[in-house]
Amino acid sequence: MTEEQRFLDLMHEHQRIVLRLVGLYANDADERKDLEQEVLLQAWKGFPSFRGEAKFSTWLHRVALNTILTQKRRPRLVERGEALERSAAAVHDPAPAHDDAERLRQALRQLPETDRALIALHLDGFNNGEVAGILGITANHVGVKLHRIKTRLTELLQPH
Repeated sequence: MTEEQRFLDLMHEHQRIVLRLVGLYANDADERKDLEQEVLLQAWKGFPSFRGEAKFSTWLHRVALNTILTQKRRPRLVERGEALERSAAAVHDPAPAHDDAERLRQALRQLPETDRALIALHLDGFNNGEVAGILGITANHVGVKLHRIKTRLTELLQPH
């Protein structure tokens, strides 16, 4: 099996990781598509450095998060009119989100970037030690932040 085929097989097997993380950070379908492609490109570029010491899913989480956060911090060139239209549409959207999953996604998007990364890893089944290793913080700090994130999500999901 070629390296390219091995990479494609692993990406296909773990594509939900990328889709879930991109969904937490992208504001629309175009941005989601751009982020997915950028994660795929960065994963391909970094694949030769994947030594197999960690699980591929752990490595992919790290690559995806780093790529997404880097892309989100870059200034985007958007016409003012287009940005204003999006803002107005978001404010005047008469259809409230009735679906619980959509409400949770909206609440997650209101969290700071690092908190979204942490809760996404937690929801993907990583334990505090693994999350700590991926994010470069202590396992104890992961536990504290998870408690605060859960409290904040509870507040955000309360009916107003």
